[in-house]
Amino acid sequence: MKRGHTIAKWTVLVLLIAYTTAMTVWARHEAARHVCTGIEVEVTGESRMNDIVTKGLQEELRRYPGKIKGAPLNSINTQNIEKYLGKLSNFESVNCMLSSGGILKVKVKPLVPVMRVFVGDNSYYINKDGKHIASSSEFFTDVPVVTGSFSREFPPTAVLPLIRHIEKDPFLRDLTSMVVARDARNLIIVPRVFGHVVNMGDTSDIAEKSRALSLFYRKVMPYKGWQEYDTISVKFRDQIVATRRDKTRLNHGEEYIEETDPEDATLPESVETDAGEGNRDHAGGDTPSENKQHNTPTED
Repeated sequence: MKRGHTIAKWTVLVLLIAYTTAMTVWARHEAARHVCTGIEVEVTGESRMNDIVTKGLQEELRRYPGKIKGAPLNSINTQNIEKYLGKLSNFESVNCMLSSGGILKVKVKPLVPVMRVFVGDNSYYINKDGKHIASSSEFFTDVPVVTGSFSREFPPTAVLPLIRHIEKDPFLRDLTSMVVARDARNLIIVPRVFGHVVNMGDTSDIAEKSRALSLFYRKVMPYKGWQEYDTISVKFRDQIVATRRDKTRLNHGEEYIEETDPEDATLPESVETDAGEGNRDHAGGDTPSENKQHNTPTED
């Protein structure tokens, strides 16, 4: 009885091995007979990047050294495709698989750029964590442009706090065309409104500087005109300094309210939004230089 039971077990085992072998051979035969019929791309993460990343990925896969679409399924190595796409700096992760219907499915999570840096004739993107992303026509996206004289002591990532605030501040986001970083203490916003620039100073107290700038735009610019000044600066402590475009009109007897080194001055930690109440006086006809108690004197 035991001998018959042992024979039965071995018979079942041999049959299972034979079935597995037959199915493997059949699967390989079917894979060789069937070809890849298409490529599907799934982008996870930032939804606004979906179309850009999809088009860019499809372009990259057209340059893949091996044939994909129309190639036998058993000739497509998904790991090699993952390694090829992984060499690009545009993705956090890449996963590829072949579906039963012969579709190559590519799932990617892109690095999302927050600004584009121009250094000489070269440019690249930077994400929120400061990681560099290669720029190319396939992966172009509309983000703030930053240019300047960068160095080891003053890298482009030093501008990130300002860029982050611009992205979450509706006023600055609508205002900003690009940022010129002269140095760490002179970050210049070039507005979409042509005619002047805004010196934000360094990256400290950006929210207070933005509120002061917004007040100046609302209370002074409608009366003085958008072409009156060539530079508006909020880098100084508790002041808005506006430089007239027509230098012949400057009153050289004017001076700053506070006797501080303007290069060392920044806005205080707490500035009341009504600190620019003098701006309301200017709306009635006074110029920033005519009201000595006002927070917006002009500079030479």
